[in-house]
Amino acid sequence: MFIYVARHAWAYQYGDERWPDDSQRPLEEAGRERYALVVGKLAEIGFAPDLIATSPYARCVQTAEVIAAETPRNPQIVTLDELAPGSDFEALIAWTRSVEADAVCWVGHAPDVSFLCGELIGCRAANIRFAKGAVAAVRAFEEPGGGCGELYWLATAKSLGI
Repeated sequence: MFIYVARHAWAYQYGDERWPDDSQRPLEEAGRERYALVVGKLAEIGFAPDLIATSPYARCVQTAEVIAAETPRNPQIVTLDELAPGSDFEALIAWTRSVEADAVCWVGHAPDVSFLCGELIGCRAANIRFAKGAVAAVRAFEEPGGGCGELYWLATAKSLGI
């Protein structure tokens, strides 16, 4: 199984007075377009989630929508409060175990995505840097849980030349 961990794409600046409720702050149009290129390039090398779980925050939902549109399996998107800032690893593991999928994608926020990815590879303090729009692939060798797999790849727009 693959568990992909994605940080939301480029959103409007934190504190922008147009969105006093930060959960409603959306992706910038240029950020959405750039992320579509990132996901398209990753899809060419096998990025293909069967199911996407996302934080309920607008920028994460929109990031999940780009992933769904640009990957081949037409994955369903599920909104999980457990991916909101302060993500709940154990609840995400329970959800992942409950679904029938060979590959899932969790879309969330920094610094949570770093901790989630670290937990999956057995070291919460791994200090994995997730730039905006980064995606990591964790290959799980056993039932999803702490230390279940290895970091297979981590891609950023910059590393892909985008």
